[in-house]
Amino acid sequence: MGALIAVINKKDKDATETAVTMLKTLKRKNIETYGIASPKLVKIEKSAELLENQKLNSPVIIGHIFSKILDSDKPQPIELENSTLIFEGRIYSDNSWFSDIEFAAEKMKQNTRKEAEVLIKNFDGNFAFVIAEPSTLIAGRDSLGVYPLYYGENAELAALASERKALWKIGIRETRSFPPGHIAFVTKHGFKFENVGRLDYPQRTILNMQKATEELQRLLLLSVKRRISGLKDVAVAFSGGLDSSLIAFLAKHFGVDVHLISVSLENQPEIEHIKKAAEALELPIQIHLFKKRNVKEILPTILWLIEEPDPIKTSIGIPFYWTAEKAADSGFKVLLAGQGADELFGGYKRYLSCYSRHSEEELQRTLFNDVIHMYEKNFERDSKICNFHNVELRLPFTFYQIVRFAISLSPRLKIKSPKDNLRKHVLRHAAEKLGLPQFIVNKPKKAVQYATGVNKVLKELAKEEKFSVREYLQKIFEKRIGNKG
Repeated sequence: MGALIAVINKKDKDATETAVTMLKTLKRKNIETYGIASPKLVKIEKSAELLENQKLNSPVIIGHIFSKILDSDKPQPIELENSTLIFEGRIYSDNSWFSDIEFAAEKMKQNTRKEAEVLIKNFDGNFAFVIAEPSTLIAGRDSLGVYPLYYGENAELAALASERKALWKIGIRETRSFPPGHIAFVTKHGFKFENVGRLDYPQRTILNMQKATEELQRLLLLSVKRRISGLKDVAVAFSGGLDSSLIAFLAKHFGVDVHLISVSLENQPEIEHIKKAAEALELPIQIHLFKKRNVKEILPTILWLIEEPDPIKTSIGIPFYWTAEKAADSGFKVLLAGQGADELFGGYKRYLSCYSRHSEEELQRTLFNDVIHMYEKNFERDSKICNFHNVELRLPFTFYQIVRFAISLSPRLKIKSPKDNLRKHVLRHAAEKLGLPQFIVNKPKKAVQYATGVNKVLKELAKEEKFSVREYLQKIFEKRIGNKG
């Protein structure tokens, strides 16, 4: 587990110093090694400072910081036959005797470009990779974009990184999210993207509730089984709601030692339900309560991690930061969470107004549009927060087969009518059939920023400074991030 960078100097100058500068911006806990590579040479050291005097004499450089999550994880970059590779993330397959980097390297050894495409098209995983070839970088990202990857260029450099701040540091101010399901070929002339595995608008699957429920049960079991394979214990970001409860319930079903972690501000009414849900699941739970001052204290760090002063992302990011922090403090290396379920199965209340104002087909398009933008709205934020704490985020609802299946279903299997205050019916039916307690199955959704009380506190803090929430966050962001390099 770690973070990656890649850079090309468009003037054909050695890019080693630039790459090391980028690596030094990617601060996080428990970094074990720093690595850089040209297409022909790999250098790995215990600190970035030890790389500063290296000269790889190449305009094409890739770099990596490494923190071990699983025993099979290995420092990177690694050498292929005529190139070097960084693979960051996880492939969920039956080849557990390989580390993920070894698996990717084995796949790409013979025909790098073709097999990079196959990896994105055919494998269940959340990942990004970069390959350094003479005069060219090849980069790719999984079909949903769970693992963060950004890119940008200026007159002198073209570069990619797991965090925007690494690009800002070298003078690339305009940065973009790398499109999921794509491969990019990067030269001194810039970026060329090819779509190899992006989600396309689906044909409608004609299934009744019973058949849809049966198939969803099968896919959920398969996804959770793969995502806990080889683990002895796992933490679950727990709200007591349908999504996190179902994931915890299924992880327990497969015999892993499950620990629930819940966070909130003090005196929130949801806490009693959380306790009741944990008791019903017969799982140990940590409940951590915070104060208003804790929100104010953590804001600069949150904004530094999520890299934008967005009020919604911040209000969700704060409780998720606390959850990842407590998981790390308790020694957990993997955190399971329920992100993705609301977009896939129609959980948000705003879908009701779409249903009432427009056609069922328009609701289908709205749901699909939300799914293909989950990476920008949720995944990048949460992955960067977990990476900072050296905790690996695994999201069972992002199993590609679940996503393809969910987006093909009729919206009526998710939302019964424009007045449906429960929603996510096919998922609730599947959870009930799998054995989740009825009071959890039927619990209405409450967004985390409201359930934890964070949204209200942000408004209070901003009001005290005579700002709107957005203005308040912008002020803190500019102070913490500076002028983006």
